Amino acid sequence: MANKSLFSSITSVLPRALAVNEAGGPAYKFPAKHALAQLAATGTFGNVFYATASDQLDQLRKLIDEVDDNEFLAKLAVYSRERAYMKDMPAALLVVLSTRDTALMHQVFDRVADNGRVLRTVFQMTRSAQFGRKGLSSSLQRAFQRWLNDASVGKLLSASIGNDPSLRDVLRMARPTPKDNARRALFGWLTDKEVDKWAPATEADLPAEVQSLKAFRAAETEEAQALIAGDLQVRWDLLADSAKGPIVWKAIARQMGPQALRMNLNTLLRHDVFKVVDRSADPTMRETDGAVNDNAMIDYVAGRIADVDAIRRSRQFPYQFLAAYLNAADEVPHKIKSALHDAAEIACGNIPQLPAPVIIGLDTSGSMAMSVTGRTVTGSGGRGRASKMRCVDVAALFAAAILRRNPDSIVVPFDTQAYQAKFDPSDSILSLSARLSKFGGGGTDVSLPLVEANKRYAKRTFAGVVLVSDNESWINSGRIYGYGRGGSTGVMTEWEKFKKTQRGHGIADPKLVCIDIAPYGNTQAPDRQDVLNIGGFSDAVFNVVSNFLESDLARFVREVEAVEL
Repeated sequence: MANKSLFSSITSVLPRALAVNEAGGPAYKFPAKHALAQLAATGTFGNVFYATASDQLDQLRKLIDEVDDNEFLAKLAVYSRERAYMKDMPAALLVVLSTRDTALMHQVFDRVADNGRVLRTVFQMTRSAQFGRKGLSSSLQRAFQRWLNDASVGKLLSASIGNDPSLRDVLRMARPTPKDNARRALFGWLTDKEVDKWAPATEADLPAEVQSLKAFRAAETEEAQALIAGDLQVRWDLLADSAKGPIVWKAIARQMGPQALRMNLNTLLRHDVFKVVDRSADPTMRETDGAVNDNAMIDYVAGRIADVDAIRRSRQFPYQFLAAYLNAADEVPHKIKSALHDAAEIACGNIPQLPAPVIIGLDTSGSMAMSVTGRTVTGSGGRGRASKMRCVDVAALFAAAILRRNPDSIVVPFDTQAYQAKFDPSDSILSLSARLSKFGGGGTDVSLPLVEANKRYAKRTFAGVVLVSDNESWINSGRIYGYGRGGSTGVMTEWEKFKKTQRGHGIADPKLVCIDIAPYGNTQAPDRQDVLNIGGFSDAVFNVVSNFLESDLARFVREVEAVEL
């Protein structure tokens, strides 16, 4: 008989791992479309653990050259912006489309450049010559002109926030022809009337929002500014530079929506929004370490953040609240931080319940300590600001949220060993996430959750396994390089064992889901009928996982191709 270890039956169903990942371990290379989609859903053009910003740009251009389907590029640009909530990647794809298919570029331009921040990014990338352009073509110029003429006054004012490039730069190069005197006056005001055809309009032609904004900036006292701010319907950022003091900032805070409040707690703290300005006017004041808290304002902000109806109506998931909690300064009032916990709990109700329990593999290796946005490099010194939200925080939140809605599931934190995670049912979702993220910190063996499932939990029934990782596995059961049987990865070897066990329990079609939250182009388990690879982490991931466990309809590339243009 032939060598049984070499020609065992399981070897025939295990694909050989012919690629090498960034950590030096065996991996499977994604097809070009999937690799591009994964990069578009995770890449931020920032330095990450195994790749630099320049590497990401080179990889993006290479994959774009390999994908000759322009309609797919258009759909991917929309998917990256509308479902993965990315900013830079969809802008890059839009610039590429402007060189390859102008009709498709026009078709998706407004959906990708859905705000001024993305519009200015498209402008910046166009002028960089990184995608074959050095300036606006006539077709691209028309797209910018249409956007600038059709945008609401509020949208244009929001677009004016920020520099390098500024909206003034965009207007100078796009040179839109105003559709009426109000728009002519607005363009003139935004550019100090540097273009002749915008100069004839008078101050009286300016939209009411702009006239109110000018009045706010010209007001001489806090009280006068506060009165105007209470009625202004513009983004708070436009008022920030001119706000004269805490009274004005309190008025601004009451104009903010729940999302703006959640994202700007530290800004409100710096401007004394949570402190009493006139103690005699606040009968609810209390002394805390010498400071006087404005209880009414604290209650207002906390209530807006944890508004049950608003969270359920908007179908927010816990991710945003964890980000706000991690970024909140120590001095942010406890009641507001508690509101973030409460909001995350409410948001868990928006997470779908899975058809059966799952094993959740949570990668807590050293590379997962990288910021989820990478490190943004600025200047020649290589310094940059990174989000406080790490890859491991995102992974831990996902695991905790699934566990909250599906309490019979099992979470297995791992690096080069699997950890036993014990949970207190009374833990809030944010506390549970924080506890999970503290495990590990070493190398990476992505097969370990499956090893645990096959040994410790072999008698239990599961719908499948969900691995949340950067997929840079390079160790397997203590052996460096991480190969499994027959030249496969350790993940695939253990997955076949898991499937056989679960089928013995009556689960006819167990599924493996690999959620990759880093911009690398490989995986530990290739896409098959029983394996799904998802790039990125956004609100949509929960539904994709749930749908895939119930059927075979949720495929990552298929999700992109299903986008309607």
